Amino acid sequence: MRTLKAFFSKLQNFRQTLQEKRAKREPNARVVKAVAFMNRYSILFHGILSCLLCFVIECISRRSFFSACSFVGGHTLAYFYNAFIIFVSLSLVYLFKHRALFRVLISGFWLFLGTINGCILSKRVTPFGYTDLKCLSDLFAMQNTNYFTATEAITVVTIVAIFFAICIWLGVHGPKFQGNNHRIFAPLFVVGLLFMLPITTKAAQDSNILASYFSNIAQGYENYGFVYGFSSSVVGRGMTKPDDYKEETIDTLTASSANAGETTVASDDQPNIVVVLLESFCDPTEVNFLQLSEDPIPNFRNLYENYSSGYLTVPVVGAGTANTEFEVLTGMSMQYFGTGEYPYKTILKETDCESIASDLSSIGYGTHVVHNNGGNFYSRANAFSMMGFDTFTSKEMMNIQEYTPLGDWPTDNILINETKKAMDATPDQADLVYTITVQGHGDYPTEKIIADPEITVSGADTQEANNQWEYYVNEIHEVDKFIGNLTDMLSKRDEKTILVLFGDHLPTMGLEDSDMKSGDIFKTKYAIWNNFGMPKQDADITAYQLLANITNQAGIHEGTMFTYTQSQLDQGLTGTDTYRDGLENLQYDILYGDRYCYGGEDKYPATDLVMGIDDVSVNRTWINSSGDICISGSNFTPWSKVFINGEKVSTAFISSSLLRISADSISDGDTIQVNQMGSSNTVFRSSNEITYVDPNAEDTEETTETETEDTSSADNTDGMTPDAETTDGTTPDVATPDGTASDAATSDSTTPDVTPDAAAPAIQ
Repeated sequence: MRTLKAFFSKLQNFRQTLQEKRAKREPNARVVKAVAFMNRYSILFHGILSCLLCFVIECISRRSFFSACSFVGGHTLAYFYNAFIIFVSLSLVYLFKHRALFRVLISGFWLFLGTINGCILSKRVTPFGYTDLKCLSDLFAMQNTNYFTATEAITVVTIVAIFFAICIWLGVHGPKFQGNNHRIFAPLFVVGLLFMLPITTKAAQDSNILASYFSNIAQGYENYGFVYGFSSSVVGRGMTKPDDYKEETIDTLTASSANAGETTVASDDQPNIVVVLLESFCDPTEVNFLQLSEDPIPNFRNLYENYSSGYLTVPVVGAGTANTEFEVLTGMSMQYFGTGEYPYKTILKETDCESIASDLSSIGYGTHVVHNNGGNFYSRANAFSMMGFDTFTSKEMMNIQEYTPLGDWPTDNILINETKKAMDATPDQADLVYTITVQGHGDYPTEKIIADPEITVSGADTQEANNQWEYYVNEIHEVDKFIGNLTDMLSKRDEKTILVLFGDHLPTMGLEDSDMKSGDIFKTKYAIWNNFGMPKQDADITAYQLLANITNQAGIHEGTMFTYTQSQLDQGLTGTDTYRDGLENLQYDILYGDRYCYGGEDKYPATDLVMGIDDVSVNRTWINSSGDICISGSNFTPWSKVFINGEKVSTAFISSSLLRISADSISDGDTIQVNQMGSSNTVFRSSNEITYVDPNAEDTEETTETETEDTSSADNTDGMTPDAETTDGTTPDVATPDGTASDAATSDSTTPDVTPDAAAPAIQ
């Protein structure tokens, strides 16, 4: 205690000595004069600083000095409005004595946001918005991937640490405002500016200087500036209540939905509906400047030409898969949400939502999701529960062994058997299976990766761009083979089936409207195969109309949003303002309103989503010739983790029936359980528990078995790497082909909350 008192005493003396030296130090005359000048003309200084910061931010965001100059010249008033937002934020310094410190903090804040946007735009098309902050857990899972390398992570941490070190120094040694702090005038000035902000915003929007809604968020940021774009994503979240929203309006809309009619398909004649989202899928022959050695998508083209098909207008380009997915599954439109919104990360965290799954469940369908990507990205496990699905087979439930040439994405072939497995799990009912692919996902390398590609590509501006397109086209060619194999599998089943195939968005290639034969970068394609003679009915539709159109053809008329759209489709009214106004009201009523369409009840509650189809089981253990513990069972994957007495231990994945752990991890009498692990230590599914009996601890008649399977390739592996997907949706969780581990035995000490009852799959 005396030693501690002496230490604090010396620390206090040192601080006092520093203060005395500072008091004796003569201030630099030039510094004093400069500070006095800046204090006198601080408002003018803030105006100049705001314009400078805005220009630098645009340079960083656009990654081009000349593009920033073009923005200032072409959208001058929008540029000054962006500077005004920064100016208002800088006015907060008048509330503090440490004005220099807070100027640096506020300036650094805006520069930091602009830098993040520039980094994000170097990886994807969609700029940085407020909702991306809700994906921070996914960002941390992207370490050491093509999207967020370890070097980039270290650089970010270093820069942030240096910035805060400077701020701390300014807080201790920096100048303080010595004049009158104007305790009344300063707050009134700041409050006045804050009140002016929404007024000037409305005036700018009414004058078409700014847009209140971005149909294309990337184009919106480019035309109206990052500062305004990001700020609008902060304040414009969720949905705004429609002016005519009331119970009578909803009653009228639900009554009009009755015009769609009743479901005419008998329960014993319901077709399976397999909906396949094709990641970053487009028709490369529709890119005007590309020359291809052959058609890369013959299977899709055959379906497109012989079955119902057309252009599909989607809400995103280059990224944002989850938003196209949301429109398709719910029949709702993203145009009524705020800038950069991801409903999966916002409203579906709070409330359940009617979807095609809940609507088809009401007439006896089994509903499943299959995805060779992480179950937690975009909070999908939660979202699919909120939307009423029964099961979700994510990559953590799959024994993925095949990867793309770069090794960063699973191939899609595994989805064929997983889709079949989901349908076989409910033999006595029709099924809705929503299958999400990932093989076509970027980033696409600028160097030549495929030595002998099946399809050669030329026509882009540079060789690097040709390499990117060649890689992309050949991967899409592989996806087309998957389409052919999937169609073949479904055609061999003695069941009526509809297969829906659609692209979620164009690839991240910097495409413009003029580059596409469709003239619109928000148009992808869809095709609908069936095996029971549905007539070909081509139509160009939106993503939120897709399933309403298909179920309408099949004689299925269920659900609030889908029957409303069906009634409007039949009357040819889906392009009218009246239709869009009704869509907005119903959408608001379900997600944010009083649910008048359900009579005020919670008609479609969330389901207890089961992860995967197959049970994971543990059968027995033995000691191999190296002294390690081998665990035998069934349905193991590279994301299987052994838990000893409820604590996770480093696990080597050997095969779907064999795992290995160190003998140091377990003792006689310990319980063993295997859990299928998602990101953030989520337990998706659990095995049974068994008790370990150490053959060396007791005198038994059992003989120690020797492992005969070659496990040399799995030495020092843990079988699981961190999640690796962007806020598009857009880099998946990846187990590397060689099984390289991210949580080695020396660092794998995190213990998730695990329910001992292993019989029931769990989402935590």
